Amino acid sequence: MLPLPDRAELRRRFPRLFVGLVLFGWGIALMVTANLGLSPWAVFHQGIEKKTGIPIGTVGIITGLIVLSLWIPLKERFGIGTVANVIVVGLVVDLTIWALPEFTNLELRWAALLAGIFLVGLGTGLYIGVGLGPGPRDGLMTGLAARGYPLGVVRVGIELTVLVVGFVLGGTIGVGTVLFSFGIGGLVHVLLPRLRMDPVAAR
Repeated sequence: MLPLPDRAELRRRFPRLFVGLVLFGWGIALMVTANLGLSPWAVFHQGIEKKTGIPIGTVGIITGLIVLSLWIPLKERFGIGTVANVIVVGLVVDLTIWALPEFTNLELRWAALLAGIFLVGLGTGLYIGVGLGPGPRDGLMTGLAARGYPLGVVRVGIELTVLVVGFVLGGTIGVGTVLFSFGIGGLVHVLLPRLRMDPVAAR
């Protein structure tokens, strides 16, 4: 496990971590409600939801735990932020989808889609920026890359796999999928340096 900061530092970082995860969950929920296409992992989660009836956020939690277990042979070190990511995002997604009305107006759906992508980018910058551990899917990618595989190839390979499987299971692919895939990297690239906190000091 990654070293924890002291209590004062944890109190300073944890609120930003929590806000980032909540924003991330809101973003995913808005994209689901917009119904114009989801991120690759969300397509996968939604596909499983349609086959099992398990809410999409809960599927995300289960998937996150499975992915996290794959860190063990890769000898990746998780942090408190990694565990919080698995639990908080999924709960927020399910609660937000339950609370949101159905979007029938196309303009409103587009607004929800674009707001969702932005919130995912902002939330990612916040939770990565606190330095309390990467998300489980990010850690899987970096863990495989550390074994000698090119990070870009690993990322594309994993996301293309979950996207295709999710689509076959019934997940929604559309313009939102394209916008997310091509836009989220640049958005995080711009936001992360502005949101990054100093490295965590070991206890």
